[in-house]
Amino acid sequence: MTYQQTIDYLFHKLPMFSHIGAAAFKKDLTNTIHLCEALGNPQNKFKAVHIAGTNGKGSSSHMLAAILQTGGYKTGLYTSPHLVDFRERIKVDGIWCDEAFVVDFTQRIKPLIEEISPSFFEITVAMAFDYFAQQRVDIAVIEVGLGGRLDSTNIITPLLSVITNIGLDHTNMLGNTLQAIASEKAGIIKPSIPVVIGEAIEETRPVFISKATSVNAPIIFAQEKKYVASFTPQLHELIVEVADKEHDTHETYHLDLPGIYQTKNLLTVLETAHQLHLQGFNTTTEVIKKALPQVKKLTGLHGRWELVHEKPNVIVDVAHNDDGIKQLVAQLEWSNHLHLHIVIGMAKDKAIDDVLALLPQHATYYFTKAQIPRALNEKELQERATAFKLHGHSYPTVNEAVQTAINHAHEDDLVLVCGSVFVVGEVRI
Repeated sequence: MTYQQTIDYLFHKLPMFSHIGAAAFKKDLTNTIHLCEALGNPQNKFKAVHIAGTNGKGSSSHMLAAILQTGGYKTGLYTSPHLVDFRERIKVDGIWCDEAFVVDFTQRIKPLIEEISPSFFEITVAMAFDYFAQQRVDIAVIEVGLGGRLDSTNIITPLLSVITNIGLDHTNMLGNTLQAIASEKAGIIKPSIPVVIGEAIEETRPVFISKATSVNAPIIFAQEKKYVASFTPQLHELIVEVADKEHDTHETYHLDLPGIYQTKNLLTVLETAHQLHLQGFNTTTEVIKKALPQVKKLTGLHGRWELVHEKPNVIVDVAHNDDGIKQLVAQLEWSNHLHLHIVIGMAKDKAIDDVLALLPQHATYYFTKAQIPRALNEKELQERATAFKLHGHSYPTVNEAVQTAINHAHEDDLVLVCGSVFVVGEVRI
């Protein structure tokens, strides 16, 4: 098979969450274990950091990978979903895995695919582990796909576990309370393996402490170690002053990820880097300061308050749930623009009304949909938005919506594209 034929096979043969939602989520690790056993258990052949969370786990994973690369380590990075090309999910030192590897892996594992009918995600996790083992990475940063306890990535034994935060998302699969979701994500906490908690609130803190205590895992709350003393968002960077609570020292970091929500992720990443330093890794403050201004260059991260066009400024952001949209709205308060244009599309299984209730009424809206089966019809989204006094027109494709917004905007206006990873992934300017 060619690479394109292989991708078509993977996308259409296997149950894919982006296409069918919850039906693609396998609620046990049996298939992943079976696949990895057939591959010689590659997950045991490299060191890893395991990162879960409702929001911020993608940004945190990329920042940590950039730090490890800068520290001199051959670094694997597994994230999901991809924006444009499947191979974005599996990188070594920021470089996508080879097309030839994807083809070869699929051919090798095809008989087992036919036998056990795994999900798309189960196959991609096994593929990533096999690639990292083959590439002999020094360490890999592994982002959880969904939840934690039953996520396919949860067959690894990492050096360190990380949970960025807890919010209401995927409630149809993970539970409809913060405590229930925290319990699922706490499933990545392993016996005697340290865990860093990025944000803990009253509802989730006891859940993390209980799980960590039950398996004798050291637990570190990043918020208790450092705090953000000040921050300055600019168009292309975020400047953050971080204070150490114990030593009363201050450090200034420059991030090439200008979203102000990165201040929270930064504290999580700094503590994660510190814990790795305690394990002998070269993740010093000097290394961190060198890495953070070039995360996008080193790792290929996109879609986080990213400027993709000027005059007018067009920003794309993958925020798609209640907490993510709250952060976007806060960011808009810092943005210098005349009028606001918002291009938005959402998946059917999200808390759509909760998101719409947060969005500013003064903007002009361009309702659209990504070209996936899970996408909510753009006309239905427009109709539901009207109840929240959000007004605009609907467009059948993302790029028609984006181009119309650009055409209608003054050069000092702002066009924001958000609501779905898949919407952002289809933007072409």
